[in-house]
Amino acid sequence: MKLNENNSVTKIAIVMAAGKGTRMKSDLPKVLYPVSGRPMIEYVLDVLETVVERILVVVGYRGELVRESLSGRQKLQFVEQTEQLGTGHAVMVCRDHLVGYGGALLVLAGDGPMVQAKTLNKLFDTYNSKNTSDKNLPACVLGTATKDNPMGLGRILRDVDGEFIGIVEERDATAEQRRIKEVNMSYYVFHSPDLLSVLGELRADNSQNEYYITDVPAALKKQEKKVIALPILKHIETLGINTVEEAKIVEEAIKNL
Repeated sequence: MKLNENNSVTKIAIVMAAGKGTRMKSDLPKVLYPVSGRPMIEYVLDVLETVVERILVVVGYRGELVRESLSGRQKLQFVEQTEQLGTGHAVMVCRDHLVGYGGALLVLAGDGPMVQAKTLNKLFDTYNSKNTSDKNLPACVLGTATKDNPMGLGRILRDVDGEFIGIVEERDATAEQRRIKEVNMSYYVFHSPDLLSVLGELRADNSQNEYYITDVPAALKKQEKKVIALPILKHIETLGINTVEEAKIVEEAIKNL
């Protein structure tokens, strides 16, 4: 069943789960790397299943293993990303499943096992609280965090009134911008039609030749759409996993929950 065929669906999530995770020193797809005895994506899906009605899981590298591992979950639909051309491309391959859907769309990475339902609900509540008319509906609500050491993360740019302007990646940031401590952690709630309207504008003119979802909020701002950045993520939610060492840090955090 296409997701847009179910008119009762009000919240859909896309989970990006196609990566190899070379630095994990494992042949497994990154999201299946075990954290405290479970694939890291299981923690993400446990939370999502309490928050949204449908979940699109974008698979790529050894996708059959991801499908098999998650086959018992009822809310999932798998979407193949045959070429891993970036986070923006991961959303592009879901377009056919979103045509006609006019609700809230959460985009989240599958390698952030410390995601909290309270935070996701706050993003959705902010999206819905502005929904007094189609003109006032936010095109994007993104969750941000403050980190004393933001090295490697995209910085959140705001104007003098504190309104969101865009995201600048560290490699492209000026010395002044690198001092910004508010960072993007890839927690997005989009108005699905607005997201689809700008995907075609993404360009892979960067050093990685990839399409980035981080370019979407600024593209929406250029269309004079409303974009809201909420600095609400807790410290534990900033604990993503890119290395074996970071997996161990997350395991310790899980023990202390």
